[in-house]
Amino acid sequence: MTELSFVQYALIGLIFVWSGFVRSGLGFGGAVLSLPFLLLVHDDPLVFLPLIAAHLLLFSFLTVFLNNRRRSTDSAQPDTAGGTVDWRYLGHMLAVMMIPKLIGVFGLLTLPPQIMSLIIFVIVSGYALSYIFNRPFRSNSRWLDTLFLMLGGYISGTSLIGAPLIIAVAAQHIAREKLRDTLFVLWFVLVSIKMAAFVWAGVDLQLIHHLWLLPCVTVGHLIGLRFHNRMLHDDSGHFFRVLGVTLLVTSAVGLGKVLMT
Repeated sequence: MTELSFVQYALIGLIFVWSGFVRSGLGFGGAVLSLPFLLLVHDDPLVFLPLIAAHLLLFSFLTVFLNNRRRSTDSAQPDTAGGTVDWRYLGHMLAVMMIPKLIGVFGLLTLPPQIMSLIIFVIVSGYALSYIFNRPFRSNSRWLDTLFLMLGGYISGTSLIGAPLIIAVAAQHIAREKLRDTLFVLWFVLVSIKMAAFVWAGVDLQLIHHLWLLPCVTVGHLIGLRFHNRMLHDDSGHFFRVLGVTLLVTSAVGLGKVLMT
């Protein structure tokens, strides 16, 4: 990124503040809600994906570890049986997603990107509207949830933006007080695989840029933590409306990008 102007660097820094905020505030969206904007500044995803992946690994681990440690020592914290991670459903998601994830990482399956993106963002838009109007979608079908998780795993393997499809399923089966931390552990596992693939393929990890982008992400992360705590104390309907609006914005950005290409 050495050829970029000062304005471009400033915009990238602001976008990474946003990335940290949405990741810690909602438990997802650090890549999918920031990558489209980053590509408007510098159209090279391989520059930004290693940066996003490294930040996710660091902050997801710290958030889950510190959150569980705080709850175990602070009697004023609300009781969360079994910690803040739903390990049972996490294991189920990993079992369903692992093979599609590896297929996406190693490029063993090539599908038209425009068609895949359109399908995903249309499905996510439907989920988003159901949450906004407080009528969460229930598929009543395990095979449909499995299909969505497999598609999310594949997209996560190719570009790290499979979160909207995965969260649309996870939010139905995981208690809201455990949703964010469960997703953080899931992202940690999935992104570790992606980072290993970057190293194996010799992709530049942009290590020098972590020095100035890490403080930007940290600022957004701290703001997002406060936002998440406020959401947990609100009524369930408000939580899912926020979730729905976020998913709808994500889908709109994704659809607009696809249709303009």
